[in-house]
Amino acid sequence: MTQQVPSTEPELAGVRNFRDVGGLPTVDGRRVRHGVLFRSGHLAHATPEDTAFLSSLGLHTVFDFRNAADRKLEGPDVELPGVRNVNLPLSDPADGAEFWKMVRDGDLEQLRSILDDGKGAARMIASYRTMVKERTAEHSQVLHALAEDSVPALMHCAAGKDRAGVSIAVTLLALGVERDAIVADYLESNAKHRRYKVRRSGTDASAYSPEVMELLSPLFDARAEYLAAALETIEETWGGVDAYLERGLRLAPETRQRLRERLLD
Repeated sequence: MTQQVPSTEPELAGVRNFRDVGGLPTVDGRRVRHGVLFRSGHLAHATPEDTAFLSSLGLHTVFDFRNAADRKLEGPDVELPGVRNVNLPLSDPADGAEFWKMVRDGDLEQLRSILDDGKGAARMIASYRTMVKERTAEHSQVLHALAEDSVPALMHCAAGKDRAGVSIAVTLLALGVERDAIVADYLESNAKHRRYKVRRSGTDASAYSPEVMELLSPLFDARAEYLAAALETIEETWGGVDAYLERGLRLAPETRQRLRERLLD
């Protein structure tokens, strides 16, 4: 009788953008091990069934990259028995409760003023650059934790796209994953069933208008140009991935090797 292998990408009802990062190829012919590194949107709305599935993964640590405004808006993550929760707030392209109130209310004039004529995409690109340049301590903490004992691990932010996306990309760079595979994994967040759900507070028709949705689209898209900006920042600031890992993230060669041993087949 063939053993049924449980899916690592179920249809979770209250958790968006969940997936196992396992299987991605490295430049030296290895692959990321399945069942050791997961990514998702926030866990605040996980159903009992979702919680049971997440509990079955044997997680050691959940890294939550949301800030205080996110956590106030969405709530804390569900409790997973025996799992360590680490909150490391990272930069947010839509930082702050006031911005999200504007989004939920569909305030068209204000949205136009900060998002039209390419300003939305520019905001995202600047945020990705900032996450690389100014959040080295947080990314260093994550990689050192993974190298020591914190696997299996789940990384998430609000949508599981930007802050988690950059953190996953940094981890994959440290593992030597092929650049095209890192980008392809990042772009999977564009799938319709993965996208973040905005809970709107207004009933005004303008809150749902095509113009509002178009203005917001840069914030909810995973665009190759965003991740490219982060990767370019590594090159511009440190001169390459190895120097970024060693000087920027203080990742010694032996720690990087331990990380690879834990996360690669």
